[in-house]
Amino acid sequence: MEHEVTNILKAIGEDPSREGLLNTPKRVRKAYEFLTSGYKADIDTIVNGAIFEEDSQGMVLVRDIEMYSLCEHHLLPFYGKAHVGYIPNKKIIGISKIPRIVDVFARRLQVQERMTEQIAYALMDVLDPLGVAVVIKAKHLCMMMRGVEKQNSELFTSCMLGEFKTNMVTRSEFLDLIRTGST
Repeated sequence: MEHEVTNILKAIGEDPSREGLLNTPKRVRKAYEFLTSGYKADIDTIVNGAIFEEDSQGMVLVRDIEMYSLCEHHLLPFYGKAHVGYIPNKKIIGISKIPRIVDVFARRLQVQERMTEQIAYALMDVLDPLGVAVVIKAKHLCMMMRGVEKQNSELFTSCMLGEFKTNMVTRSEFLDLIRTGST
Protein backbone atom coordinates (compact mmCIF):
# COMPACT_ATOMS: atom_id res chain seq x y z
CA MET A 1 0.00 0.00 0.00
CA GLU A 2 2.84 2.40 0.79
CA HIS A 3 4.19 2.00 -2.74
CA GLU A 4 0.76 2.82 -4.18
CA VAL A 5 0.44 5.94 -2.02
CA THR A 6 3.85 7.07 -3.29
CA ASN A 7 2.55 6.59 -6.85
CA ILE A 8 -0.57 8.61 -6.06
CA LEU A 9 1.56 11.44 -4.68
CA LYS A 10 3.61 11.43 -7.88
CA ALA A 11 0.47 11.28 -10.06
CA ILE A 12 -0.98 14.43 -8.46
CA GLY A 13 2.27 16.29 -9.04
CA GLU A 14 3.82 16.02 -5.58
CA ASP A 15 7.35 15.09 -4.64
CA PRO A 16 7.18 12.09 -2.26
CA SER A 17 10.76 12.76 -1.17
CA ARG A 18 9.89 16.20 0.18
CA GLU A 19 10.27 16.42 3.98
CA GLY A 20 6.56 16.76 4.79
CA LEU A 21 5.67 13.73 2.67
CA LEU A 22 8.49 11.34 3.62
CA ASN A 23 6.37 9.37 6.09
CA THR A 24 3.01 9.96 4.42
CA PRO A 25 2.80 6.53 2.73
CA LYS A 26 3.36 4.81 6.08
CA ARG A 27 0.84 7.10 7.83
CA VAL A 28 -1.77 6.47 5.12
CA ARG A 29 -1.27 2.70 5.40
CA LYS A 30 -1.74 2.82 9.17
CA ALA A 31 -4.78 5.08 8.82
CA TYR A 32 -6.45 2.78 6.29
CA GLU A 33 -5.69 -0.28 8.42
CA PHE A 34 -7.59 1.39 11.27
CA LEU A 35 -10.37 2.89 9.13
CA THR A 36 -11.09 -0.51 7.54
CA SER A 37 -10.55 -2.66 10.64
CA GLY A 38 -14.22 -3.64 10.55
CA TYR A 39 -13.45 -6.22 7.88
CA LYS A 40 -11.41 -8.19 10.41
CA ALA A 41 -13.82 -7.72 13.31
CA ASP A 42 -16.04 -10.55 14.51
CA ILE A 43 -19.39 -9.64 16.08
CA ASP A 44 -19.32 -12.59 18.52
CA THR A 45 -15.87 -11.53 19.71
CA ILE A 46 -17.06 -7.93 20.10
CA VAL A 47 -20.13 -9.02 22.11
CA ASN A 48 -17.89 -11.31 24.19
CA GLY A 49 -20.78 -12.98 26.00
CA ALA A 50 -22.22 -9.70 27.30
CA ILE A 51 -25.81 -10.88 26.85
CA PHE A 52 -27.85 -11.19 30.02
CA GLU A 53 -31.19 -12.77 30.89
CA GLU A 54 -33.59 -10.01 31.89
CA ASP A 55 -37.37 -9.64 31.87
CA SER A 56 -37.15 -6.00 30.85
CA GLN A 57 -39.87 -5.12 28.37
CA GLY A 58 -39.14 -1.45 27.79
CA MET A 59 -37.28 -0.03 24.85
CA VAL A 60 -33.51 0.22 25.13
CA LEU A 61 -32.00 3.11 23.18
CA VAL A 62 -28.44 4.29 22.72
CA ARG A 63 -28.55 7.55 20.83
CA ASP A 64 -25.95 9.95 19.47
CA ILE A 65 -23.32 7.28 18.84
CA GLU A 66 -20.57 9.04 16.93
CA MET A 67 -19.65 7.20 13.76
CA TYR A 68 -17.04 7.74 11.08
CA SER A 69 -16.83 5.79 7.86
CA LEU A 70 -15.44 5.93 4.33
CA CYS A 71 -17.65 6.25 1.28
CA GLU A 72 -16.90 3.34 -1.02
CA HIS A 73 -17.42 5.49 -4.11
CA HIS A 74 -14.76 8.15 -3.46
CA LEU A 75 -12.89 6.88 -0.36
CA LEU A 76 -13.86 10.12 1.36
CA PRO A 77 -15.17 10.23 4.93
CA PHE A 78 -18.74 10.49 6.05
CA TYR A 79 -19.55 11.05 9.68
CA GLY A 80 -22.49 11.54 11.95
CA LYS A 81 -24.55 9.92 14.65
CA ALA A 82 -26.27 6.59 14.93
CA HIS A 83 -29.29 5.95 17.12
CA VAL A 84 -29.89 2.29 17.94
CA GLY A 85 -32.86 0.91 19.84
CA TYR A 86 -34.22 -2.53 20.58
CA ILE A 87 -37.02 -4.16 22.53
CA PRO A 88 -35.70 -7.02 24.67
CA ASN A 89 -37.04 -10.55 24.35
CA LYS A 90 -35.85 -11.77 27.78
CA LYS A 91 -32.27 -10.78 26.93
CA ILE A 92 -30.32 -7.51 27.06
CA ILE A 93 -26.85 -6.67 25.79
CA GLY A 94 -24.15 -4.70 27.58
CA ILE A 95 -24.75 -1.15 26.39
CA SER A 96 -21.12 -0.57 25.38
CA LYS A 97 -21.50 -3.35 22.83
CA ILE A 98 -23.97 -1.34 20.74
CA PRO A 99 -21.48 1.42 19.80
CA ARG A 100 -18.88 -1.30 19.17
CA ILE A 101 -21.24 -3.00 16.72
CA VAL A 102 -21.76 0.37 15.00
CA ASP A 103 -17.97 0.71 14.69
CA VAL A 104 -17.59 -2.75 13.14
CA PHE A 105 -19.71 -1.71 10.17
CA ALA A 106 -18.55 1.92 10.05
CA ARG A 107 -14.93 0.81 9.74
CA ARG A 108 -15.42 -0.59 6.26
CA LEU A 109 -15.83 0.99 2.86
CA GLN A 110 -19.52 1.75 3.01
CA VAL A 111 -22.69 3.33 1.79
CA GLN A 112 -24.78 4.64 4.65
CA GLU A 113 -27.89 2.79 3.51
CA ARG A 114 -26.22 -0.63 3.74
CA MET A 115 -24.42 0.18 6.99
CA THR A 116 -27.72 1.09 8.66
CA GLU A 117 -29.20 -2.28 7.76
CA GLN A 118 -26.05 -4.21 8.71
CA ILE A 119 -26.14 -2.74 12.22
CA ALA A 120 -29.83 -3.57 12.64
CA TYR A 121 -29.55 -7.14 11.39
CA ALA A 122 -26.41 -7.81 13.45
CA LEU A 123 -28.19 -6.76 16.64
CA MET A 124 -31.23 -8.82 15.61
CA ASP A 125 -29.01 -11.90 15.08
CA VAL A 126 -27.06 -11.52 18.32
CA LEU A 127 -29.94 -10.67 20.64
CA ASP A 128 -33.13 -12.03 19.03
CA PRO A 129 -35.12 -9.04 20.33
CA LEU A 130 -38.75 -8.22 19.58
CA GLY A 131 -37.51 -5.43 17.33
CA VAL A 132 -34.57 -3.25 16.35
CA ALA A 133 -34.46 0.30 15.04
CA VAL A 134 -31.45 2.11 13.63
CA VAL A 135 -31.39 5.69 12.36
CA ILE A 136 -28.21 7.33 11.10
CA LYS A 137 -27.73 10.99 10.27
CA ALA A 138 -24.47 11.80 8.48
CA LYS A 139 -22.58 14.37 6.46
CA HIS A 140 -20.70 13.11 3.42
CA LEU A 141 -17.48 14.83 2.38
CA CYS A 142 -17.98 13.52 -1.16
CA MET A 143 -20.95 15.92 -1.32
CA MET A 144 -19.33 18.70 0.67
CA MET A 145 -15.83 18.93 -0.83
CA ARG A 146 -16.51 17.96 -4.44
CA GLY A 147 -19.41 17.35 -6.78
CA VAL A 148 -22.41 19.42 -5.72
CA GLU A 149 -20.46 21.07 -2.84
CA LYS A 150 -23.43 21.28 -0.48
CA GLN A 151 -22.04 22.00 2.97
CA ASN A 152 -25.20 21.59 5.02
CA SER A 153 -26.70 18.49 3.44
CA GLU A 154 -27.29 15.52 5.74
CA LEU A 155 -28.35 12.03 4.82
CA PHE A 156 -30.82 10.21 7.06
CA THR A 157 -31.24 6.44 6.81
CA SER A 158 -33.32 4.07 8.89
CA CYS A 159 -33.96 0.39 9.32
CA MET A 160 -36.94 -0.76 11.37
CA LEU A 161 -37.33 -4.45 12.19
CA GLY A 162 -39.90 -6.41 14.19
CA GLU A 163 -42.03 -4.26 16.53
CA PHE A 164 -40.50 -1.07 15.18
CA LYS A 165 -41.77 -1.96 11.72
CA THR A 166 -45.19 -3.30 12.63
CA ASN A 167 -46.16 -1.18 15.66
CA MET A 168 -46.54 2.51 14.86
CA VAL A 169 -46.71 3.45 18.56
CA THR A 170 -43.34 1.79 19.18
CA ARG A 171 -41.84 3.41 16.10
CA SER A 172 -43.16 6.84 17.14
CA GLU A 173 -41.76 6.44 20.65
CA PHE A 174 -38.33 5.63 19.22
CA LEU A 175 -38.40 8.57 16.80
CA ASP A 176 -39.58 10.95 19.54
CA LEU A 177 -36.79 9.81 21.84
CA ILE A 178 -34.06 10.34 19.27
CA ARG A 179 -35.46 13.81 18.46
CA THR A 180 -35.88 15.06 22.00
CA GLY A 181 -34.01 12.75 24.30
CA SER A 182 -36.75 13.07 26.90
CA THR A 183 -39.03 10.35 28.19
